[in-house]
Amino acid sequence: MIEVGDLYKSFGDTEVLKGISTSFEKGKTNLIIGQSGSGKTVFMKCMLGLINPDKGYIRYEGRDYSEMALAEKRNLRQEMGMVFQGSALFDSMTVEGNVMFPLDMFTRQSRSEMQDRVDFVLKRVNLVDAHKKFPSEISGGMQKRVAIARAIVMNPKYLFCDEPNSGLDPKTAILIDNLIQEITQEYNITTVINTHDMNSVMEIGEKIVFLKDGWKAWEGSNKDIFRTDNEAVTNFVYSSELFKKVRQMYLEERN
Repeated sequence: MIEVGDLYKSFGDTEVLKGISTSFEKGKTNLIIGQSGSGKTVFMKCMLGLINPDKGYIRYEGRDYSEMALAEKRNLRQEMGMVFQGSALFDSMTVEGNVMFPLDMFTRQSRSEMQDRVDFVLKRVNLVDAHKKFPSEISGGMQKRVAIARAIVMNPKYLFCDEPNSGLDPKTAILIDNLIQEITQEYNITTVINTHDMNSVMEIGEKIVFLKDGWKAWEGSNKDIFRTDNEAVTNFVYSSELFKKVRQMYLEERN
């Protein structure tokens, strides 16, 4: 679990985070949503330890990041997996090399141990025949699966995903959503996802935190979204006619 309390962050005179408090549970897909400029990226970077907040706390299983020694922070970062928006694969490395990279950098495993682990995670993301291919030789959806395999290769306790469906067609995006949710539940990971994708919200949003202008304007599940009267949430989520119709159908069924 990750607990965040009264988190503030400013850059110069611009206050980006304005006292956010929330928690992200193990074994659940936790989503952060909001318009561009709402503070989502800065919030995630604070949780990753890439940016230090001005005020407040971030606790990992009760451990306050700001009170950790440097060695503890390094160990914590090795417990984190990250899926970047553009996959961020090394073009000069094969799929196998990309996934093996964290093991090679941060562990003392033997070559055979690393190979076994790489084989296992690539099989888990349904890429059993892609080991020797380069990123340019595979599709965007496959690249995203490689990125997920690399993110989980070190058995992380925490998985962070920044717009994992960016640039993907709707069908592939659903497959990536389902894969992230399956891995989260299977390995009991605390997963936090930044997303603009409302399909992701409706499909895998077990916990949703909605940010607006640096504030936490709302939180709940994807089922709660259908029931909320929070105007900021409804204006954001139901900006399209499709989602307005889905919500209306849901409310009619409830009545």
